[in-house]
Amino acid sequence: MFQVILQVVLIVMSISLFVCFIRTIIGPTLPDRVLALDSFGINLIGFVGMIMLVQETVAYSDVALVLSILAFIGTIALSKFIERGVVFDRE
Repeated sequence: MFQVILQVVLIVMSISLFVCFIRTIIGPTLPDRVLALDSFGINLIGFVGMIMLVQETVAYSDVALVLSILAFIGTIALSKFIERGVVFDRE
């Protein structure tokens, strides 16, 4: 029964990843794209966690950690770009 629930969750998370990806591509504004990209990263981390549960291993924990760091840095960089127009201040 637990495996069936995990499979259903993986399917739902796959649909969520697809919707977030589409929103990232065709978002009407840049803030919408940033939020969609952040949601995509969080859903991807959860997806990796679900795969770890299905396979009963912790081998992908490093992947989840790196994905979370990249999602955080990407969100900060895009937010800074929206706020100031540049990512790196040279002044």
